[in-house]
Amino acid sequence: MIALVVFAASVLIAAYVLIGYPLLLGVWARYRARPVAKASIQPRVTFVIAVFNGERYLAEKLRSVLALDYPRERMQILVVSDGSTDETENIARDFASQGVELLVQPRGGKPAALNAAVPHATGEILILTDVRQELAPDSVARLVESFADPRTGTVSGELLIRKGGSQEESDIGLYWRIESWIRDRLASLDSMFGATGPFYAIRRELYVPIPGDTLLDDMYLPLSAFRRGYRLVVDTRARAYDYPTSRATEFQRKVRTLAGNYQILTVFPWLLGAGNRMWFHFVSYKAGRLLLPWCLIGAGASSFFLPDPLRAAALAAQGLFYALAAVDGMLPASFPLKKLSSPARTFVTMMIAALRGLSVFFVPARSLWKVTSASSDKSRTAANSIGR
Repeated sequence: MIALVVFAASVLIAAYVLIGYPLLLGVWARYRARPVAKASIQPRVTFVIAVFNGERYLAEKLRSVLALDYPRERMQILVVSDGSTDETENIARDFASQGVELLVQPRGGKPAALNAAVPHATGEILILTDVRQELAPDSVARLVESFADPRTGTVSGELLIRKGGSQEESDIGLYWRIESWIRDRLASLDSMFGATGPFYAIRRELYVPIPGDTLLDDMYLPLSAFRRGYRLVVDTRARAYDYPTSRATEFQRKVRTLAGNYQILTVFPWLLGAGNRMWFHFVSYKAGRLLLPWCLIGAGASSFFLPDPLRAAALAAQGLFYALAAVDGMLPASFPLKKLSSPARTFVTMMIAALRGLSVFFVPARSLWKVTSASSDKSRTAANSIGR
């Protein structure tokens, strides 16, 4: 009976997190959405681009910012070099005549770079954006429209991943599309639980210093505003474009992200209590994602103690799924089974990353930061992009 209870609970929780809650959220958002009061406004904005060794992308990033359909006199552009040792600082200086300001900081991590830059900001809206992603010309004009609503604290842009050249890059793109869909629905109800890290905006007055070991500034800052009663919304018209990443790179990023979620819970324990006005959604989505790998372990371990024929069926189903994930790396890209094996491998990889995220409690948080490498085939255009 114990095995049966553990197995049933594990399967039901996993099914709810992966399928049940997204379906419920879709219906909920359809009938209970709270529109944001948008208007065409042009507040003064300050771009903060924190960079460590970004010579590969910085010039293109700055050109995309300078080409925005937004009044140049209403824009301040700050590049913060976080101890870069390549040509990052020289590239930023090349744009000084176009109004780009360079701040040079000793290597201290992204939170330290942001904290150093914000006191120099003159804009009422801070636009925090990473070096790799190019911005669509109308992205900032769209992004700031939501700040016409006084309830809005942060606004995320829509990150679109250029179409990958491999099945695994396509699988990562699908994963991001699902995540984007969930975040959009949460924002339509009230708020998402963070922001789209590579491209989001926050009111200058809501910025708070970020602790140096924080892994997710894009959760720490927005959730600080959320607790003060502000909404964290997204505008899918405000687009930024990124290059696809491999499963290995996404694994590293996911380890940091899940570790950051554990870290956020220790800093903001109110998220699990009555202080969170979206408690149900947080538990179903964020906390549920942290539970998923444990549900898989629970289902697998308890399967050995189930009565037959349930035991045989449960073990066979799980064995087939994990076998698909295991053989994926040995299959040629054109093999038909790849359509099933690659998503299975991606899912298992993400679950392992969630378990690895627990390492934040045993190692220095900054050791979990890894430089993200992406496919940067410049011939891929925004028209070939797929959802985040």
